[in-house]
Amino acid sequence: MQLELTENCIPRILFSLTPQIQSRKMKIMSGASESARGNEQATPHVDAGGAAAEKGRRLKDPAGANRLFRIISPAYPTFNIYSHVADVTTSLGPVCIATAVNQLSGWDAEMIDENNYRRYGPRNHDGIPDHETLQRMRHADVVGLYGGLTSTIPRLYEIARFYREAGVTTIAGGQHFAGENIAEALQNGIDIVMIGEGEDAIQEILVALAGGGDKKGIPGIAYLEDGKMVRTGERMRIADFERLPLPDFSLVRYARIGIYPINWVRGCGMNCEFCTVKGKPRPASPERVFRHITNLVETRDARRFFIVDDLFGQFRKEALRLCKLLADYQDAIGVRIELTVQIRLDKARDSELLLAMRRAGVATVAIGFESPIEDELRAMEKNLKPEEMIEQSLIYHRSGFHVHGMFIFGYPLPENAAFQMPMHQRVRHFRRFIRRAGIDTVQVLLPIPLPGTELRERLTKQGRVFSHEVIGWEYYDGNFPIFNPDPPATAEEMQKAARRIMGRFYRFNYMFAVGFNVLSFPYMVFYLHNIRKGWRMWYTHFRHNVIRFGGWLTLRKWLNEYKKGNFPDKLDKAQKELARTGT
Repeated sequence: MQLELTENCIPRILFSLTPQIQSRKMKIMSGASESARGNEQATPHVDAGGAAAEKGRRLKDPAGANRLFRIISPAYPTFNIYSHVADVTTSLGPVCIATAVNQLSGWDAEMIDENNYRRYGPRNHDGIPDHETLQRMRHADVVGLYGGLTSTIPRLYEIARFYREAGVTTIAGGQHFAGENIAEALQNGIDIVMIGEGEDAIQEILVALAGGGDKKGIPGIAYLEDGKMVRTGERMRIADFERLPLPDFSLVRYARIGIYPINWVRGCGMNCEFCTVKGKPRPASPERVFRHITNLVETRDARRFFIVDDLFGQFRKEALRLCKLLADYQDAIGVRIELTVQIRLDKARDSELLLAMRRAGVATVAIGFESPIEDELRAMEKNLKPEEMIEQSLIYHRSGFHVHGMFIFGYPLPENAAFQMPMHQRVRHFRRFIRRAGIDTVQVLLPIPLPGTELRERLTKQGRVFSHEVIGWEYYDGNFPIFNPDPPATAEEMQKAARRIMGRFYRFNYMFAVGFNVLSFPYMVFYLHNIRKGWRMWYTHFRHNVIRFGGWLTLRKWLNEYKKGNFPDKLDKAQKELARTGT
């Protein structure tokens, strides 16, 4: 819940409304669940924003009909490099939450993914989902909002205000809601903020709302009471995954899903300064993951999957068992599936694991290289050497994997660091490393000081983070500078340099290579004695060139959208404000 993807990396988005689902039906009853008691604490006054009307609110129950819970994944603020991927997948966390609600007696649930919203979904004159029409078609009693991506928060607040003005209770959760952002949410149309894993919490909240019960006994939430914020005690993280039902993707309306997200391990013990995914890793059983994948194959004809955990193979014995289960299953039914996983570089040394992954259908490995510059790697607390990284990347490549490299450009070093490198040399380092490491696709993003991370805390103390009143949350997607970089670099130079690296990798010239691939297809006749080998060789080159050309189209479209906006003016204003105030 960052795909668990951080927002610095496309496949690192974890939804912190994540999963604690009851596998049994719960009866609607008065009062909060007796099983979860937390300690409340009041904070200084914040704008009530209509919270008084919420207090003691009971949900309507027209003629005994089921109530509807609608959870929404808000749209990106504009086209960005994630748009083409978001158009064929969905966020896993909201699906888990909707599934949890669907377990409650008396409740129906649905999910609206505004980034994967197809033909039959009603739209307004701006071409975005029309929630007024949605509400007329199917009245939602409670609306949930996914705040796992900071760049979507302005849209999230816009949706929340619409539903709240319509008298609908609004609940939000996700990694954005940390620290002062919790109070911000309660001032922007959110009635209740869920903090931490959300499946048990959402069930307990809905039980309390339906019965008019007290929310104070529900751990892991925040809300307003008499104009003051109440935050209950911390919710325990889930340990027993077997009691959870499998996420139900049939609850996602108006979407077409081509790549299904799968969760195996929650948490990450790497403790990276820039990342929001923390905590002791907690794996589900390989058998549960296997059931989830095979269920989607058999009920939704799924073929492509993305295991969203940051560290595939961390639990080696279990990973080998899962790979064997998947390989044997595919052999038995005569169908091949394709998986993408995130994995550490050093797993390249485990030849047994790599072979098992290939047999299981793992086609793409997404690797967080982060930087080819050793001083920056130390600042990120990554004990890696660039030459070792190249060697291990080439092992993945030779083993038949498509290598997707994820980088952070211009990472801020500690204050006492003596290292400095001109921008053009940094760009040269990145380009040379990417070429030598045999990386097939690449993503180069700027550092994002996300809410709740040590990186944001450090840069804020140094007075380097631009005010989000000027550089709003919508710019927190890795394509825009959010803070003043290390001298002598400027924010403008850092943004342009990252684009140059991507622009050299994804180029228009690959269109001609695609054309050559198409024309060369008849030469497959020379591989009639081994058609599988011939197809694999041709398709690998064809796919490689299509992706490179498609990347060029994506970058071009992003740049056109960028030119329509006024970010340079906002950046200039933010820099002047920072220089004037020193904060």
